[in-house]
Amino acid sequence: MNHTAPARSLRRCAALLTAALLAALPAAPAQAAPAAPDPTRAEIYRALQLEQEPADYAILVDTSGSMTREGRYDTVRATLRPFLDGLTPEDHVALFTFDSRTEARYVGPAGDTSKIIAALPAAPTKDGDTDIGAALDAALKEVARDDASPVASVVLLTDGEHRPAAHSRYPQASGPAWDALTKRAKAVAGRTELAGYAIPLGGGATGAGLLANVVPDTTVLRPDGIQDLGAYLARAGDRTRARKAARLLAPDIGKGVTATWQDGETPDLGDGSATKKLTLRSATAHVPLTVTGLRATVTGPDLTVGGLPGRLALEPGESKTYTLRLHGWLSGGALPYRRTENATATFHLAGEVTSSWQRPLAPDIRLRTPAAIRVQRTDLPLRADVGSAVFLPALAAGLLVLVLAGWLIWRRVNRPPLRGVLLLATPFGGPLPERIELRGRRMALRPASAGGRGTVHGRRRSTREGPRTDLRIRFSPDGTAARESGAVCAPGAEVVVSGVSFTYLDGPGPAPAPAPGWPG
Repeated sequence: MNHTAPARSLRRCAALLTAALLAALPAAPAQAAPAAPDPTRAEIYRALQLEQEPADYAILVDTSGSMTREGRYDTVRATLRPFLDGLTPEDHVALFTFDSRTEARYVGPAGDTSKIIAALPAAPTKDGDTDIGAALDAALKEVARDDASPVASVVLLTDGEHRPAAHSRYPQASGPAWDALTKRAKAVAGRTELAGYAIPLGGGATGAGLLANVVPDTTVLRPDGIQDLGAYLARAGDRTRARKAARLLAPDIGKGVTATWQDGETPDLGDGSATKKLTLRSATAHVPLTVTGLRATVTGPDLTVGGLPGRLALEPGESKTYTLRLHGWLSGGALPYRRTENATATFHLAGEVTSSWQRPLAPDIRLRTPAAIRVQRTDLPLRADVGSAVFLPALAAGLLVLVLAGWLIWRRVNRPPLRGVLLLATPFGGPLPERIELRGRRMALRPASAGGRGTVHGRRRSTREGPRTDLRIRFSPDGTAARESGAVCAPGAEVVVSGVSFTYLDGPGPAPAPAPGWPG
């Protein structure tokens, strides 16, 4: 007894039940761990190893006579220390003081804050003027040097308006000399990220805003009082660090998660299930990514898909490969004969891609991480052995039975068994009729009395009196096809074919008396 077909049916039912249960249940990881809180900027900067990325700082400190008021200069000296402490040894510091003239106090690496602060004069120049133009000239020369860092900041601290000495190249707050400064700043900004931070220290109008006329990317930080200077200097430092981070993260802007099928054999759904490996990869170099609501579907044909976690965390450049479980069947079509069916389904992958760095870095850095996963190949080739191995033999056997039945019916109607007697006679007083006993289903006629040759077979007909068998007679007097003709003769009737009389007696009938010389 063949148990293959019932076993296959049981496997198919089990697979369908499994697929239905998987479709009904939500695809979520069991006891998923709660998401970690977003990191701070400091943690992000440490992850980026930002301390190894250099930046240039040109710090311009006003030492004119007005800086003695309200202890402004002493406050600047004190608040510069935490600002400088926030720099790294990879940073480059150029500290200038300016009054009637500009003087470089320290030019070198950051890291030794005490040494840099000690380079400042103990007090401002009592009768010193305020030459902001010359100070900006010195700062641009510093950040334009050949070995300058790719990120540069000019920090201007002043409490007065631009009022230079008589010999200054910048006698006014505008003019050709200032235009030349602006042109130089534009050239520097073309090869480095140049930004300015102007901090006015006085309560009234100052010339701090002149920095924005030279360096377009300038932020004017306006503390309410000299006591707020430390917070505003820290803000300038934070923005410079953000610019350093933005430069590192620039290649990651707009990068997200890609999904790729692993090369291998085409999934075989012969028993209602198959597996296929899918690799999810982070395209970022620095930014960690998280995918939530991860769910896969396959359409055309529709299959249920399992094997993916609901939430996925990817470190920069990390790849994770999952074995997807596909459940479903390929259609065998209207004729379920055994064959290998190939199909191409469409793969859909849903999920929201985010990064825990997005909120801490905004608004200074917008990562613009694509929210959707980019599937590199949405087509999914499938194969399955479908149909029954016995279908074609059964179909052939059925057709053979139909043909045989049709032939038997045709034979019964067109070739019924012959019975009775056929009498042959020639007209015009010829010899006695020749008697031929009918038998079989088709007989050849070769009468000795009339010569010639022919054939006779029966055809069954339905009549009011019941079924009867007529004879279909074909005869040629000389045996050639050219003179052959035919006729149908009912039981008890007589027909003449090619000059020969044929009488059909469907019973034995009386035997005619033989004439002399007639063969018995």
